Amino acid sequence: MNKEEFKTKVESLQSVPHYKEPLGFGVCYADVGVMSGKVLQATYPVLNWGENFGAYAIFESLREECEVLEECESELVLGITEGFIIAALASFGGYIAETQESPNTHKNVSVLLELQRALQEGRIYTESGDFRYRFCAIYQDAQCKSVESAYLKLLALSLGKAPLRSLQLDGIFGLLSNVAWSGNVPFELEWLRENEIPLKMRGEFPAIDFVDKFPRYLMQVIPQYDNIRLLDTAKTRFGAYLGKGGYTQMPGASYVNFNAGAMGACMNEGRISSSVVVGEGSDVGGGASILGVLSGGNSEPISIGKNCLLGVNSSTGISLGDGCIVDGGIAVLAGTIFKIELEEARKIAEINPNFEIKESGIYKGRDLSGKNGVHFRQDSKSGAMIAFRSNRKIELNAALH
Repeated sequence: MNKEEFKTKVESLQSVPHYKEPLGFGVCYADVGVMSGKVLQATYPVLNWGENFGAYAIFESLREECEVLEECESELVLGITEGFIIAALASFGGYIAETQESPNTHKNVSVLLELQRALQEGRIYTESGDFRYRFCAIYQDAQCKSVESAYLKLLALSLGKAPLRSLQLDGIFGLLSNVAWSGNVPFELEWLRENEIPLKMRGEFPAIDFVDKFPRYLMQVIPQYDNIRLLDTAKTRFGAYLGKGGYTQMPGASYVNFNAGAMGACMNEGRISSSVVVGEGSDVGGGASILGVLSGGNSEPISIGKNCLLGVNSSTGISLGDGCIVDGGIAVLAGTIFKIELEEARKIAEINPNFEIKESGIYKGRDLSGKNGVHFRQDSKSGAMIAFRSNRKIELNAALH
């Protein structure tokens, strides 16, 4: 099929009444558990998110060649067969020569060519007959029904194709299996227990890096910018987003959970918990913690503005606007009481029109949530928590970012 025939076919497929456009889709390599038959990890070489609908139309039209593994209003998962590969390659015939010369020209065609190689080498099924390659499409942002759709969403977040906190991830922990990771390979814990003696007697027991439901960021994502630095692979979970360049994560107490991250150049030596978003130019000091929403009773996602400084070993449980400072060692929580002198309150109000000045000068942390230019401190003489208009400009060391 040449290019014109391909376009005509796509238009025909997209014009039928039952056609629906996906939020995202892709073909993944599935690591399938030997004992459970469950998908332990789904790896997508190409993520299509709000794009490449022609490729989607062709893939979806070949569902009769596949086995439907999951189908509902919000998603579709197909087990890829020999018939799918052959028919899809025929449809994309006009693009194959260009793709062979330059694999990134038509990435979905490159995926098909790799599927063709897998077919020729007898790799499209696992030893137990499970589908090693699967097609997944997401139509609605609903609770995930499959591991394949969960990984598709996590990848969309890590690549910045879907904004942090924009996708429903409820129930994801129940879908993902807790496995032993050795390099990029997940092993069922039960399989390791069953085979411990022969594996160890043959010197084949895998080196286990960690045990978790999530892979690490660098196991699934190639940083999109050359000036993103991660000094410890264990410190960033898949599903985190690291901005558009300049992010630096130091070893030690630093960490970024899934559905959390930084929007640009940022120094992180602390903990960015789940659903936390840190603005560009901010510095999260050594051991500093920002409250997440996975546990502990906090239900409101926290945002840290641009050019903020969170001091060493501080704790932040409210959102901060731009240009805020939290001194080292203190906890700024929703219920923490702060004293603000009237003159300082007026200065804060000048850059925060919705800030309400209180005659008492007593404010709770939640009263200051999201306000710009606030410096939080503990008085070294009285021990009282105070806040005032920040007069310090926060700038990152340009040489480090």
